[in-house]
Amino acid sequence: MPIWYDPLGLALGVALDQVLGDPRSSAHPVALFGRAAAKLEKSSYGDTRWRGVVHVGICVGGVTALGVLAQRSGGRAVRTAVTAFATWAVLGGTTLAREGVHMAEALEEDDLQRARARLPHLCGRDPSRLEASELARATVESLAENTSDAVVAPLFWGAVAGVPGLLAYRAVNTLDAMIGHHSPRYERFGWAAARLDDVANYVPARVTGLLTAALAADPAGALRVLRRDGHRHPSPNAGRCEAAFAGALGVTLGGTNVYGGRTEHRPTMGDGPKPDVKDIRRAARLTRAVGLAAAGLAVLTAWGLRHRRSGEPR
Repeated sequence: MPIWYDPLGLALGVALDQVLGDPRSSAHPVALFGRAAAKLEKSSYGDTRWRGVVHVGICVGGVTALGVLAQRSGGRAVRTAVTAFATWAVLGGTTLAREGVHMAEALEEDDLQRARARLPHLCGRDPSRLEASELARATVESLAENTSDAVVAPLFWGAVAGVPGLLAYRAVNTLDAMIGHHSPRYERFGWAAARLDDVANYVPARVTGLLTAALAADPAGALRVLRRDGHRHPSPNAGRCEAAFAGALGVTLGGTNVYGGRTEHRPTMGDGPKPDVKDIRRAARLTRAVGLAAAGLAVLTAWGLRHRRSGEPR
């Protein structure tokens, strides 16, 4: 059965995310998947890459199969509802922007304790010794990277692969967050999750960079920074997003980051000063704008693919 391209379902899912955001609930589909993957890890874990490949294959294959079954259920109205629900479940753009605003509010009130407590909602850096300027930089960088991970990438895969694409992408990205990082336990077992996430985000990250540059006050300047600095980041994808945000906001990103006692020194991107508190709100607005542009592009892509496959006139 061909993929069911449903532009209306995608649009409704985006609208649901705008209204509801991402509720902090143990019953949320992504939370349920995370618990299931953690439970499976107890029996599938082994300090080898092959064990990790099997673990990822079972997790991603399972939710992809579920997506195929869901996409085949019922008539047009049911499929649209399923697409809308799946889209809402995998999107995180509204919550992402809200987290940026919460961080801005804490720093504007000079409440470092509250700001440090909020940072883990955005990224895995150790916030205990970060001052306001470094908290601002961490927030802007996290908003940039997660604009792709939480918004553009799921919409891209939903547009080109329907409900299975939506669910598979979120499974891959969630597994990367769970086991795809460098640590003694996951250096080998998490290799497959990290590499698959790199592949899944390769195109979306570059789309994010181009949309960000297009929406900047100086598109040519933002594009220049993206082209010059996007490859300098250790991640093949995050650098494109961060460089584009740096160019669009007129700031410099990158520097020294601490993750659970592990220190990383990253090249700088951009030409302006380091971001400060006011730049967080600007970054949050940019995140929303890029997300809406990506939603429009995804809906148009799904519409075009649907009519192409069905042979209906445009």
